[in-house]
Amino acid sequence: MASQLTIRGVSEELAERLAELSRERGQSINATTIELLEAVLGVDQRKNRLNRYMTWSTADREEFDAELRAQRVIDEAMWK
Repeated sequence: MASQLTIRGVSEELAERLAELSRERGQSINATTIELLEAVLGVDQRKNRLNRYMTWSTADREEFDAELRAQRVIDEAMWK
């Protein structure tokens, strides 16, 4: 679930600039503010990195599975 945030003490200039930018983008002030905060804090960059790591080709998956199979070999002599 998304969090909610209230920001107090917003200057008139900041409020006007956010409203102007929102109109230019055709977005709500809320959507514009979230995009700006994500950009400044690098949230989009983090999402892009995570997407890159989560997107495996078939060859990547096969290589990963092969490595796991090699680690799952049980040495029966050690368990006697």
